Amino acid sequence: MSNSNHKTITNSVAEDNSTILRKLLFFTVLMFSFSYALVPMYEKICEVTGIRQPVANIDAAIMKARAVDLTREISIELDANVHSAALQFKPVQSSIKTHLGEFAEIVYEVRNNSDLPITGQAIPSYSPRNLEKYLKKIECFCFTKQDLEPGEIRQMPVKFSVDPQLPADINTVTISYTFYRLESDI
Repeated sequence: MSNSNHKTITNSVAEDNSTILRKLLFFTVLMFSFSYALVPMYEKICEVTGIRQPVANIDAAIMKARAVDLTREISIELDANVHSAALQFKPVQSSIKTHLGEFAEIVYEVRNNSDLPITGQAIPSYSPRNLEKYLKKIECFCFTKQDLEPGEIRQMPVKFSVDPQLPADINTVTISYTFYRLESDI
């Protein structure tokens, strides 16, 4: 191989390496930008769907909730599920009745039956569909992870109101929580 062919091949390889490096840098910046944008996208999705929407201004929520509709009472059925044999999870009461717009408090109880600490979190679900548009939670154990010591029993409150704008044909709703043991804990 002649010296000029060697230089040509070397230059070609250097150009290819340079092109690959530029592409890798571009995709690195692109992926970093995408991962940075995931947080606001996630928050927007949660805002639109009503998931994990704690009330930032409790005073404003109280003022809005003062418009209690005493002519309408709603029955709220409570449900609980658990995805670990080491835990027991249940509502303290099976149902309540409340007026629309009135603040209510319900309590769920979780028990760690194992001899190890467990971290878990509850995920809410509602019936009828789209109830989350009318359910205004100001306090909920589902907003944070729960660390449970061996044998610990914890009562966890949920404070909420149901918006008076709830459709008139709905008289009974179900609030359900599923308590999951977090994978990092297993």
